[in-house]
Amino acid sequence: MHDPVAGTIAGVPAFLALWVATLLSLGLFGSRIWRYVKVLKTARPEVRWDHPGARLRLFIEHVLLQKKFVREPWIGLAHLVLFWSFVCYATTFWWNLIRGLFPALPLPYAEQIPAIGKWLEIFAVLGLAALAVAAVRRYVFTPERLVRSADASLILVLIAVVLSSYLAGALATSADAKRIAWWVHMFTVLGFLAYLPYSKHLHLLAAPFSVFFTALQRTGMPAPSDGAARREEFTWRQLFSGLACAECGRCDRSCPAFQSGYPLSPKDLMEHTKRAVRGENGGALLPPEALWSCMTCMACMERCMCFNEHLPLIIEMRRRLVVEGQVDGALQDALTKLNRYGNSFGSPARARTKWTQGLSVPVRDARKEAVEYLWFVGDYASFDPRVQPSTRALAKLLNAAKVDFGTLAEAEQNSGNDARRAGEEGLFEVLMEKNAAAIAKTRHRWIITSDPHSYHALKNEYHWTNGHSPVLHHSELLERLMGEGRLSVRRPLRGALTYHDPCYLGRYNGVYDAPRRVLTAIGARVEEMPRRREQSYCCGAGGGRIWMEDTVKVRERPAEARVREAASLGVDCLAVSCPKDLVMFQDAIKTTGLEGRLQVRELAELVAEACLAEA
Repeated sequence: MHDPVAGTIAGVPAFLALWVATLLSLGLFGSRIWRYVKVLKTARPEVRWDHPGARLRLFIEHVLLQKKFVREPWIGLAHLVLFWSFVCYATTFWWNLIRGLFPALPLPYAEQIPAIGKWLEIFAVLGLAALAVAAVRRYVFTPERLVRSADASLILVLIAVVLSSYLAGALATSADAKRIAWWVHMFTVLGFLAYLPYSKHLHLLAAPFSVFFTALQRTGMPAPSDGAARREEFTWRQLFSGLACAECGRCDRSCPAFQSGYPLSPKDLMEHTKRAVRGENGGALLPPEALWSCMTCMACMERCMCFNEHLPLIIEMRRRLVVEGQVDGALQDALTKLNRYGNSFGSPARARTKWTQGLSVPVRDARKEAVEYLWFVGDYASFDPRVQPSTRALAKLLNAAKVDFGTLAEAEQNSGNDARRAGEEGLFEVLMEKNAAAIAKTRHRWIITSDPHSYHALKNEYHWTNGHSPVLHHSELLERLMGEGRLSVRRPLRGALTYHDPCYLGRYNGVYDAPRRVLTAIGARVEEMPRRREQSYCCGAGGGRIWMEDTVKVRERPAEARVREAASLGVDCLAVSCPKDLVMFQDAIKTTGLEGRLQVRELAELVAEACLAEA
């Protein structure tokens, strides 16, 4: 290959033309990036460079190996190929650029090394094939909320020119053709580089940093603050999510609020955040009605390939709305009851143990004597008459298995999980302190609860002064008791049922297998719903939504969509392991006309039916 920077271009020395194009490209690129950096520097600080080993592991898994992408057929593999094509061509571009800018360097061009040249040819062919798959998906089989914009089309064309120009140069037989292909390739990449910070494909640069600087505990919960409304009131990492957004629409396709017709689009939130960083939108990112639509199920963050953090933005803005008094009336009533009574039902503390009335099983007071298992019962399991039968069933199971357990009785307060995600950080702190103080006065080895919302708060978000005992969900304890032979199946269940993964047990805490193993152990055949495990569809109760009234007309509430999905499998039982799921789905069965065709049963009730003689 002749030196492509030898000679002239339009009468100008070729290497000088390369210098001019490079400086222009880097100038446009650098000036835009610096604008973003200056905006992020004015935002609230946030430490996101701790635990470098864990962050590097995430980077390897989700950037280099594209772990999330490869789960998706065809497009996942195509994206992996495009990513590595990008890495290969970006590396050799800078190599060739340095060689071209400094002709005296005793350095060959990248493609002049046979092994590298062959790899580049292979990745050019594979990359073009992957690009064709991506184009067909975008323009023929377009997923919901994937935008077919001129910007996206231009990016696809630029990538195609980059790959095909290299391939053309490699296959060309004349020196002139090779030289033309080389310059087309270099000018296209330089143009791509200059355009990138202004386009939607900024995520090509930002997403790897988004992964590296992600929250290592992805609970969607920002650090305590007074909330935020304007750009400078958010943290730099919260704003950075907008820059890393690929606008793929996966968050909207998984969001129960958006899919039901509530005025919330996680994708639009990212777009508004990006516009705020660019200075195009300095005010609130979303209107109040959109913010109150969020169910904090974390499906958007789970599905996001770029590890963007939607929930922290929403919760920050909710906090500000709470401070300003812009709160849904029903939600405000629930928060007032939590503050006054310690529960959202407005019941006096002494009523918390009424669920034990008529129960032949002794339920001890853990404040008065040591127990092995401290049972944090939770509000709905304690007060809601629809849930109390499953609470009593669990008490019977624990007694039958000779489990040494007790409760906090009237000293128990709501865990505060949902109040916190509704933006009431101060109330959460009050409830947490009261519960932590009451628990600290007991002697126990384990904490158990049947409420995933309480489970998450106790396990991950409480500030324990002297550490805390391990926290178990009742499905985990039931699995243990059955494995140890302390619970035996007397009447195995017959037939098939399906199981719903609660958001706060599944996505938040990764507990998927224990409930399924328990159901299998009692004889049930579990028919899986299409949306399950990490992709489970929310019941609609989280983030305080269970306390709110619908202020807009929706197509179909999440719980209604979920029970229809369960009924479509041909089963007659939907098993749940969350008190709020039980309430939401029982209501949904009535509104969807599925009464008599589908029943909702809590896990403890099913186990009691199979294992207890009197059940």
